[in-house]
Amino acid sequence: MGSKISIAVLASGRGSNFQAIINGIAKGEVNADIKVLITNNPEAQAIERAKKAKIPIEIIDEKKSGMREQLDLEIKKTLDKYNVDLVVLAGYMKLIKSKELLQAYRNRIINIHPSLLPAFQGLHAQKQAFDYGAKVSGLTIHFLDEQLDHGPIIYQEAVDISDCKDEEEAAEKILNREHKAYKKVIDSFSKGKYVIEGRRAKFVPY
Repeated sequence: MGSKISIAVLASGRGSNFQAIINGIAKGEVNADIKVLITNNPEAQAIERAKKAKIPIEIIDEKKSGMREQLDLEIKKTLDKYNVDLVVLAGYMKLIKSKELLQAYRNRIINIHPSLLPAFQGLHAQKQAFDYGAKVSGLTIHFLDEQLDHGPIIYQEAVDISDCKDEEEAAEKILNREHKAYKKVIDSFSKGKYVIEGRRAKFVPY
């Protein structure tokens, strides 16, 4: 086992992936320590999950932080304060635009998206796939860059949604796989590093 990594989690909503990470750490499946939950939503269910796990919480309310760009700068200040190795987006519903933040944490911010990128980018990807009539969708874990759902891909997994009756069922099926995949990828950062090769990230063990 490699060195334990320190992570910050950004979430805006119910935080099911956040909870999966918490559970994974408790079970010894993820060699990491969650230093802080950062949220832009004072009513996010993820806050209650953090409280139960005794994880520090930082609420950076966009309405109170002023201009949209200021939100990203406040996030950067918070990340710097906690000195984390990795930033994990887990249902964070704001596009990070600040070049200062993205450059400071280049290849240290990861996101999970419920489609096989580059297909079905943006919001409601599961609905996009279902409405399109896709028989197979999936999930993508990637590094964040300046473009929406675009950075170097770390991991992808196909999910058969051909038997799903609606987009909610498709979303739930994909989410179940997200919980398992995100834990494995986060844990992998304690065992090696990722080398960027074009649009892909290649894992190199320590």
